[in-house]
Amino acid sequence: MADPLPRHGAFIWYELMVPDPSIVAPFYREVAGWTIPTAGAIQGGVEYRMIGRAGGGFGGGVLTLSPAMTQGGMVPRWVGYIHHPDVAAAAQAITDAGGQCFMQQDVPEIGRMAMLADPQGALLYVMDPTPPAGDPEAQSDVFGMEPGRMCWNQLMTSDPVAATALYTGLFGWTQEGAMPMGALGDYLFIQHQGEAIGAIMPLMPDMARSQWHFYISVDDIDRAAAAVIATGGSHDGEIMQVPGGSWTLNAVDPAGANIGLAGPRKEHG
Repeated sequence: MADPLPRHGAFIWYELMVPDPSIVAPFYREVAGWTIPTAGAIQGGVEYRMIGRAGGGFGGGVLTLSPAMTQGGMVPRWVGYIHHPDVAAAAQAITDAGGQCFMQQDVPEIGRMAMLADPQGALLYVMDPTPPAGDPEAQSDVFGMEPGRMCWNQLMTSDPVAATALYTGLFGWTQEGAMPMGALGDYLFIQHQGEAIGAIMPLMPDMARSQWHFYISVDDIDRAAAAVIATGGSHDGEIMQVPGGSWTLNAVDPAGANIGLAGPRKEHG
């Protein structure tokens, strides 16, 4: 199931699911410099809005949760899309390992995708996108270190060993390096095509389920932290320095979706 293209195993999209995108639009504008439009396209009865980055391009998308979706158990959250050239085979591998497949479909001009839960319950999408007309080698740029992009993908799971084996085997990732977390275990760094993309860590005692957690790169962690509060969000812990000199903060947007922030700490007069 190897894919010679470098996008195999890359995080190629991020999706925010919320009942009312207008509630979170000011939050992401002030925190990350993103623009969420006042209305989106309707496809299959579902509204979808594209997130615009301040410097051009997309930061991801916002799916409006319908009342039926909310009643069915969908809650505000961020979900990542990982590229795989054979969506059906990837979905089968995850279900064979004990995961679940909630949806698998072809979307015209978008590509084939599947919404899945890994064996420990973490939600993800697997996708083989249709390239834009006239640009068959187009690559996603939603992940990166520049402000306004997602810059870290962190899996918090009840079984780090099993999860590491599944994701590295399925997406061609490597796992090199670890940071001890005391009695909890190790923070396992993961790489795609030699680039650090995130980590796999043990589920914290106060967390109800395994889940992916994403970090947005920001220009100034203190400015972003203040913007979180000013726009109706909240902090989930304190600003912390991480190896490499960057600073991070976990936050909750006004709809209740968890999101991480990462960036430098600047001097403020």
